[in-house]
Amino acid sequence: MIGAGAPARAPGPQVPPPTFPRRFSPAPDSRFAVSRRHGRPPWADAIHLLWSAWVFVVPMFSPHGYDLRWALLTALSYPLFLALFAGSLLASQTRVRRYALGMIALCLALLPWYPSGLSYFVFGCVLLGAGGWRSVWAYLGALLLLNALLLLWARGIGYPWSALAWLPVTTLVIGLIVQVERRIEDKDAALRLSHEEVRRLAALAERERIGRDLHDLLGHTLSMVALKSDLAARLLARDPEAARHEIAEVGRAAREALVQVRGAVSGIRAAGLAGELAAARLLLETSGIAFDYRIGERFAERALTAEAESALALAVREAATNIQRHAGARRAEAVLAVEGGEAVLRIADDGRGGAIVPGNGLSGMRERLEALRGSLRIEAGPGRGTRLLARVPLAADGA
Repeated sequence: MIGAGAPARAPGPQVPPPTFPRRFSPAPDSRFAVSRRHGRPPWADAIHLLWSAWVFVVPMFSPHGYDLRWALLTALSYPLFLALFAGSLLASQTRVRRYALGMIALCLALLPWYPSGLSYFVFGCVLLGAGGWRSVWAYLGALLLLNALLLLWARGIGYPWSALAWLPVTTLVIGLIVQVERRIEDKDAALRLSHEEVRRLAALAERERIGRDLHDLLGHTLSMVALKSDLAARLLARDPEAARHEIAEVGRAAREALVQVRGAVSGIRAAGLAGELAAARLLLETSGIAFDYRIGERFAERALTAEAESALALAVREAATNIQRHAGARRAEAVLAVEGGEAVLRIADDGRGGAIVPGNGLSGMRERLEALRGSLRIEAGPGRGTRLLARVPLAADGA
């Protein structure tokens, strides 16, 4: 239900996800589905089809050239090859081998009349690596067996060694490279999932801690307020002085509870800034950049306003993102301290430095700090890394 006075908001335009006919729907573990989950464009894997240009190049080195037989066999086989390639991208990993072996069989069947079919063999050998092999050695063994079969068949029908010698080397090298790259992608995907799980568990633990703290702080106080309020109501008629005393006790308990809640909220905000620093370490160290941070004792003892905490947390996030994307650094460091009534954040890296071009992120960071009467200074020299200094007052002064 919509609350009173809240106008119903018309939904914005919805962009439906791409749909497929049922028989052509990608399997959840298919190459196409995995690419979409990782944020890659749908055509990222289809770009490898450019290598099939060799089908149209090989006749240039063949004695028959672009004759009628080549044109007819290309018209019949190339669409079938494209269908097999599309099937390998949409199929489950357990079924990819069928499409790869289909390409290899297509090559062997056409080889007596169609030298361009050797490109189908290379594609089949490379795609065979996506079939979920238990080890790289098993895949390499299958490649050696298939290449031996092709060489025996091709030599038997009269192909010269000079036309075949490149095949084993090409299929083994490209197949091994693709196999290693996909294993690295799988490990990166598992690492991202573990990072997301760590963040989820950390957020869950923080919510539980906040719930326990608020329950411990307010449960006893509110129970006492309720009891003393009932007692004051009963005493009001026969003992007004005692009733006023109980009401005063209720006010004192409420003020103490307010102080405790403010302290707990300050702790939650500090935990939010510490969480942003921990997230920055996770982001940078995943990218191979060592990151250390220190929180000074005086800083830990002072309570930040919500606005100051938010500004510094967003400054940490923006700085970490810039280091990860642009700095080319190997190490970075952040320090939080208190100087002259101000919270000070220093972040430095040993990256390439150079001229800093202010973008939306840096401009937004500067505006947030200046709105709180703080400041932002960035120093960057060629080859000397980048240093960021953010200052913001500890206490609100009417701004």
